[in-house]
Amino acid sequence: MTGYLLMASAVLVAVAGWRVRHRLRHQTRSGVTDEIVHQIETLGRVDTEDVEPMDLERVRAEEDEFWAQTWDEPEENW
Repeated sequence: MTGYLLMASAVLVAVAGWRVRHRLRHQTRSGVTDEIVHQIETLGRVDTEDVEPMDLERVRAEEDEFWAQTWDEPEENW
């Protein structure tokens, strides 16, 4: 049971790291403008036009593929 918890934690850390790297890589090089600051103050968020919507069918297919994998049971070394 502890192995599954450790594996789930490792997956969450890996996904979070990937998202941070992805977000940093796609930031604009020009920096924060007055227009962006005003948008944050009024809306509480920054709207961008270059955001691609997620393909939910692809996400579902990849999730199904992940859960269909078989995992080797750990060897017990007593």
